[in-house]
Amino acid sequence: MDIATLREAHPDHWLRAAAIRTLTLDAVAGANSGHSGMPMGMADVATVLFEKHLKFDASAPTWPDRDRFILSAGHGSMLIYSLLYLTGYKEMPLEQIKNFRQMGAKTAGHPENFLLDGVETTTGPLGQGISNAVGFAMAEEALRARFGAKLQNHHTYVMAGDGCLMEGVSQEAIALAGRQKLGKLIVFWDNNNITIDGTVDIADRTNQPMRFKAAGWHVQEIDGHDPDQIDAAIAAAKKSKKPSMIACKTHIALGHAAQDTSKGHGALTNADQLAAAKAAYGVNWGAYEVAADVKAQWEEIGAKGREERAAWEARFEEQSERRQAEFNRVFAGEAPKKLSATIKAFKKQISDEQPKMATRASSQKVLEVINPIMPETIGGSADLTGSNNTLTGDMGVFDETNRKGRYVYYGIREHGMAAAMNGMALHGGIRPYGGTFFCFTDYARPAMRLSALMKIPTTYVMTHDSIGLGEDGPTHQPVEHLAICRATPNTLTIRPADTVETAEAWEIALTAQQTPTVLVLTRQGVPTLRTEHKNSNLVSKGAYVLAEAEGKREAILIATGSEVAIAMEARALLQENGIGTRVVSMPSMELFAEQDEAYRRKVLPAGPVRVGIEAAMRAGGWDRWLLGERGREAKQAFVGMDRFGASAPAEELYEKFGITATNVVAQVKALLG
Repeated sequence: MDIATLREAHPDHWLRAAAIRTLTLDAVAGANSGHSGMPMGMADVATVLFEKHLKFDASAPTWPDRDRFILSAGHGSMLIYSLLYLTGYKEMPLEQIKNFRQMGAKTAGHPENFLLDGVETTTGPLGQGISNAVGFAMAEEALRARFGAKLQNHHTYVMAGDGCLMEGVSQEAIALAGRQKLGKLIVFWDNNNITIDGTVDIADRTNQPMRFKAAGWHVQEIDGHDPDQIDAAIAAAKKSKKPSMIACKTHIALGHAAQDTSKGHGALTNADQLAAAKAAYGVNWGAYEVAADVKAQWEEIGAKGREERAAWEARFEEQSERRQAEFNRVFAGEAPKKLSATIKAFKKQISDEQPKMATRASSQKVLEVINPIMPETIGGSADLTGSNNTLTGDMGVFDETNRKGRYVYYGIREHGMAAAMNGMALHGGIRPYGGTFFCFTDYARPAMRLSALMKIPTTYVMTHDSIGLGEDGPTHQPVEHLAICRATPNTLTIRPADTVETAEAWEIALTAQQTPTVLVLTRQGVPTLRTEHKNSNLVSKGAYVLAEAEGKREAILIATGSEVAIAMEARALLQENGIGTRVVSMPSMELFAEQDEAYRRKVLPAGPVRVGIEAAMRAGGWDRWLLGERGREAKQAFVGMDRFGASAPAEELYEKFGITATNVVAQVKALLG
């Protein structure tokens, strides 16, 4: 690559791009860690995008109608940090660049959305960013249909590398975007042919442009260092009604001794090589320095969207007060005021009627009253709509013919669905939920973890939650999945016992602001246990006394989900034997742990023997509640699973594995001696 030719052909552009490259080299060298090559290779694309196409205002990083820029190849984080600093984001002074990858800095090793407003999504694991971007683009389409192009009309731009495209989730995302014809989604592929282990061809020979074309994308191939080609390609992509992929042929670590090598992917810290690269760029800037005139040019780029933002604000002010309030409400993630009353009325009806039904069916009943009053919900399922019960009659199907539709057929793409839902939540204005079998949290798991890390309220509707699904057998019967969900920080795992608890669980999920919720729901029918109506949301306590002991309290049965009914059966038998027994329903261990100690000790006092009942493994939190928080408060036992399940009717499986009222009674008697 002839650097001199590039410099001479576009001198002003070259210096602006050089600012990204030199800041990257300085920051990575200062941290003695990081990834230099990608920002150096894609600096030209980023410069043209920000200068000529990206709609943004550095002084208003959360402006709702800004274009979204997503760095899917998150290891190249110095690209976005350089751009934020150069364009004048207040949260990115030079001191942050100097503290790259250091404790307490906003410039983390990979971009974190919760640290910087200018970072739209956390993109550490490769493939997540491009998959989130599909959700961003879907949210934009849905909100444009609802509020009009005057308030929502923007693009989502993504920078993805070879690694992003090798990760399997990218195929799910690419196929979904092509099917949905997301014309405002534009992906730049950093086609540098280098991975950590060597050249791409040691592991892959995919024709990426043909792959995107096959999925229904508009595809262009360009020189990723030619600003004229980059500009023309973006302009053409913006005119397409299809999602666009621009294959940018680039040189990793451009201008450095490690250019075009796997060494160029990582930390380039050699001082002599750094100085040589700056000399090749034709600059004599010191460490963390950018020429004043170049910095001024970048700040002009950061301010160019100010006028457009002001025009948007004027259009917003022209809307009715009611429309403005609704727009602000959904972007603030606030539930409508009538949600609480709606849930209370539904609970009262269920307590009166006392139906027996699977909690997956209960969930659909709840959604039937929620979705009409929460137009921001967008639901879906990974090809299990009839099993997850996630569709209600008022929603309509979201596709290229009906952007007002609110139900997405995601296909057999659990991971892609979860990642797209994260993108919708991050975009703002949307409350996404989606369903699959609980066992297939294994496929959705990386995106579910990022929901928690990014502090976004994505709702996962996970049905067929135990051996109770029956004949499909152990491949579909989750036994360890509750433990995994409960072990994940900042995740609410709620396993409701009946329809009333399911309604309360949905209220919690739809009012959460910074926490994803996993709703764990049964296939088999369960009786209504909450027969006495209460306005208060008892699930929000995490655990509560469902039935009190008659006489001296000698045993406490703690159960979740479908096993609460078994606990109630066991209580009846124990009471007949003169053993006073309390039943505690514990739909959410996380919420119970958040209660004050006085409440927790009131629900689980020391003294009585304790038996936990759950059709899952004991791991993942049970010991705290069975042994007691001090580890010595009660004799205890657990009735549940210690192996994989089997293929048989649910009733036979519960008998086979001893998850029965009879066994619970036997365990209590053994503990009492």
